[in-house]
Amino acid sequence: MTQLQHRETIPAITARIDAEGRRTMSLIGILLSPFVRRVAVSLNILRIRYQLEETFVFGEPEKVRRNNPLVRIPILVLDDGTNLVESGAILDEVDQMVSPDRRLIPGDGPLRRRVVQTGAIALACAEKAVWAFYEGRVRPAEKIHDPWIDHNDKQVLGGFEHLNAAATDLDDGGWIGGTRNISQADVTTTVAFTFAKLARPNLQLEKRFPQLSHFVERCETLPAFSKTPITPVNQLASILSKPFIN
Repeated sequence: MTQLQHRETIPAITARIDAEGRRTMSLIGILLSPFVRRVAVSLNILRIRYQLEETFVFGEPEKVRRNNPLVRIPILVLDDGTNLVESGAILDEVDQMVSPDRRLIPGDGPLRRRVVQTGAIALACAEKAVWAFYEGRVRPAEKIHDPWIDHNDKQVLGGFEHLNAAATDLDDGGWIGGTRNISQADVTTTVAFTFAKLARPNLQLEKRFPQLSHFVERCETLPAFSKTPITPVNQLASILSKPFIN
């Protein structure tokens, strides 16, 4: 099995009932997290019903721990109460819930490799932007290590430079993974770039990578993305006022 499943014996968030009385999945996390948001957008594209349980892991660690021993988000609680954790494993399982022609990662061949590799680079950009973002928030000022921040920022720039080159060859209807329809490469690239712009404004990503920025702007106007936007700037102060832990 490719997904990581964890069944709890203690009380945990269970499947929800929607307004029409149907059981639905719960996605635990906040949309500021690129890992949570890429799952949310993917579920939207695949038209899989779910409810977002907005949870900030640093503010509510015990709530998260009841559903994931790693105390990490996202967590997808299936309609039978099973918990799936880690965005890559969640998305692998979610793809199995739809027909092969609707999946966000092709089943085999060079196209699958391109989608997976493009998504992996984009996800790494998000991860490195997170590490640079956290450095100034989880450590005392005297222990912040600027060379580590610079190292992560350079990795972010390197990944987006590669993705910008891929976006340069696209027309207004093209997809960065080379697929006929939107793929996980497009989802993760868009979510990662939007997050990094917010978290690392000093990098001036829109100016550095105009072709990629244009592609991301196009994706962000799609209903699957606009339905689950990244946390607005005016709400960040409230979120970031909660204590961060290392």
